[in-house]
Amino acid sequence: MPAINWNDTINLASKITFNRFWNGVKVLSSFYAGRLLNKPLQWGYPVSISFEPTTSCNLRCPECPSGLRAFTRPTGMLQKDFFTRTIDDIHKELLYLIFYFQGEPYLNPDFLDMVKYASNKGIYTATSTNAHYLTDAAAKRTVESGLDRLIISIDGTTQDVYKQYRIGGNIDKVLEGAKNIVKWKKELNSKTPFVFFQFLVVKPNEHQIEDIKRLAKEIGVDEVRFKTAQIYDYATDPNQLIPTTDKFSRYKKDAAGNYIPKNKLANRCWKMQHANVITWDGLVVPCCFDKDALHQLGNLKNQSFKEVWNNDNYKQFRSELLKSRKNIDICANCSEGTSVWKD
Repeated sequence: MPAINWNDTINLASKITFNRFWNGVKVLSSFYAGRLLNKPLQWGYPVSISFEPTTSCNLRCPECPSGLRAFTRPTGMLQKDFFTRTIDDIHKELLYLIFYFQGEPYLNPDFLDMVKYASNKGIYTATSTNAHYLTDAAAKRTVESGLDRLIISIDGTTQDVYKQYRIGGNIDKVLEGAKNIVKWKKELNSKTPFVFFQFLVVKPNEHQIEDIKRLAKEIGVDEVRFKTAQIYDYATDPNQLIPTTDKFSRYKKDAAGNYIPKNKLANRCWKMQHANVITWDGLVVPCCFDKDALHQLGNLKNQSFKEVWNNDNYKQFRSELLKSRKNIDICANCSEGTSVWKD
């Protein structure tokens, strides 16, 4: 693990106001009080929220509902007026805003305008992209938007390897996009966005781990992070994606030789306590593992966010999680403790 990147840490800390600090104290206190009393307690509002710019994507990654075009929910684009109205409701407590859930954020034509709106509210903003739309002009606008963190998904260092998971993708476009961002950070004398390559380790690319480290250094990105892959049919792994390197796998083999998740699910969830996800059309769901929005806790077209956060659906879901988390389907593939490693 490398040393802490102090520029990024200081930048995040600079976003902490008294309201956000006090909200964080309440959220953390309710998490531990709930564990102690074994009852669902929720004080304060989310510290972090993921907002989905779109479900559309230009790629066809084999373990992604967006890539597979396999959603049961509608495909669409987040509307700017709906986004700003929601942010106006929660910005005093909200510290961290992730502009990503499913899809490619840069396909939404209003994406960078929304980033700028949130940045102007003093919220730390982050997004994840496949970088195919980071043209020179888009890179300049990205830096100017005030985006704090840019995750570039790059799952290979050569086209023949990259395309095995990022089906339909072009590694040269990804590298060009990364170079454009680094260039405009220098041109505009900006410390943001903090840029890192995210390398999803799967069997076809695990031999390129050292190569991606060298490539990142050559281009000038800030960091490399290695992420374990979520495999839907992990017991049989039909796409043969589970890597042979144990460290980078979410799964292990049982006595019968079948893959099972490494994680041991406790009847608690910090993610559920301090964060959630809002789909492009206003559905509030527990976390990023509910990709098809099957556990709808509220609809922001009918209620304000703060009303949803404390409604009966949320209370019921929190109660079920404390009783038997293993019986909640979206928790089965949870990556707690087996998700991301920094270079």
